[in-house]
Amino acid sequence: MVDESGKTLESQGSMEFPQWFEGSEYMHRVACAIAKYGPIARTTLAQLLGLSQGALSRITSDLIYAGVIEELPGDSVSRGPLPQGFTPKESSDRRGRPQTALALCSNARTFIGIKAHGTSAIAAVVNAHGEVVSGRHESAFPDRSPESVTQVLAGLVRECVDDVTAAGLPSPTAVGMAIGGHVADDRVVTFAPFLRWDHDVPLASMVERATGLPCGVYNDIDSLLVDASWFGPGVGLEAFAVLTIGVGIGYSLAMHGRPVSCPDKSYGLLGHVLVDPEGPRCTAGHIGCAQCLTDDSLADQYSQMMGRACTFDDFARDARAGVPQASRLLDRTCFRLGSLIATIANIAMPSKVMIAGESAFLARMAIDPIRDGINRYRHSQASPVEFTVVDHDWQLWAKAAASRVIVRYLD
Repeated sequence: MVDESGKTLESQGSMEFPQWFEGSEYMHRVACAIAKYGPIARTTLAQLLGLSQGALSRITSDLIYAGVIEELPGDSVSRGPLPQGFTPKESSDRRGRPQTALALCSNARTFIGIKAHGTSAIAAVVNAHGEVVSGRHESAFPDRSPESVTQVLAGLVRECVDDVTAAGLPSPTAVGMAIGGHVADDRVVTFAPFLRWDHDVPLASMVERATGLPCGVYNDIDSLLVDASWFGPGVGLEAFAVLTIGVGIGYSLAMHGRPVSCPDKSYGLLGHVLVDPEGPRCTAGHIGCAQCLTDDSLADQYSQMMGRACTFDDFARDARAGVPQASRLLDRTCFRLGSLIATIANIAMPSKVMIAGESAFLARMAIDPIRDGINRYRHSQASPVEFTVVDHDWQLWAKAAASRVIVRYLD
């Protein structure tokens, strides 16, 4: 978008994104490792990063002085995940000061995350540990124009700032925005079907001008992936995938905690992968593709089974009540979901797949058919595919947007 002077709106409004501290590459690596794996013992951290105890001590002293990390008692050492394949060695040297654990200073910084839907947005404030420290803030868009959307987002930011001020927490450092669609350079939305944007929108600059805070804009599924890779079930995994089901089908893959980059990944390409040769036909004419897992398709399938018009909510309610037709469709849907997970596992080879999205609750209702679908398309001697189901809450998606700016702030 260009104004009368010929300058792009993006170049006019861009703010320099801050970093928590200035330091060497190893200083940032140490801080990021503590963010992911802390509280963590110094000996374990040194082994993990291949640093001598002396080098690590100098770096951590600088980080403590800068207010980035803190020391905790030794009994606070994490029993949580460490990098896949890494086993710390017991130190033979028991001399010196008592063992302590290193952790990120959780409430030293706060960050605002916002998830934009087609008609509304939800916001939350998180601390440096990726934990929500605010109330829930939601607001509807009066219309879908970029200007109206930005105005609503700015209002949510103000509400979040008021929250942290009242709680005595530091003012937010940055804003992370998550949208369903394609984003260029973490700043310009080039495609957002739910907002009905099919042209470039310099959303980061617009939010920065409206709020005075640095802003990053990210694909929503990539944001879930990063949040899980730093603060959730993907921590430490070499390869980790997120699969979302609901209004659409979403997918993203991380290697060593970082999303695999591909310019076309935000266009819902997994939604047309074959999952059932005898499945229904999608609007694009494909038979049995993953679109049969979407809410609209499930409503159509259930309507045909019942011989009357049914909504997705009708199907979900009847599935919970054990209505036979709904139960059959639930089992068939989860078997197809398992087939899709098997396809992801066979090609991308992730250590774990996280199932999320508005309709992820269906997966909790029929775990065995998911396993059957996975096993149908896996070699009998292949390792079992690990998967986890995340309860849906749009605030989680807002938190995930904040996690993106936390990573950027630290990395």
